[in-house]
Amino acid sequence: MKKKPQRSCVCCRTTRDKGDLLRVVSLADGSIVYDPTGKIPGRGSYLCRNEECIKTELKKAGRLSKGLRRAISDEEAKALAQEMLAAAAKAEQ
Repeated sequence: MKKKPQRSCVCCRTTRDKGDLLRVVSLADGSIVYDPTGKIPGRGSYLCRNEECIKTELKKAGRLSKGLRRAISDEEAKALAQEMLAAAAKAEQ
């Protein structure tokens, strides 16, 4: 039986299957985007689908910016939070 890849949430540090987490990617052009497929090339970090983790981390963006090795502006954080919260809500349904 094949093992599923494991990743850690940058906020709460819990280890889960890669598919159970939301991926944020820093692209080569410097932009930061939500990656619903998990296949966009670039430096990635993972967050739980938990609303609390998303809101907490994107308010501070400390660990996320460290994982992406890039500073995150307030506008980028707000846009990411909205997109990821919508994805998390959609996944729960």
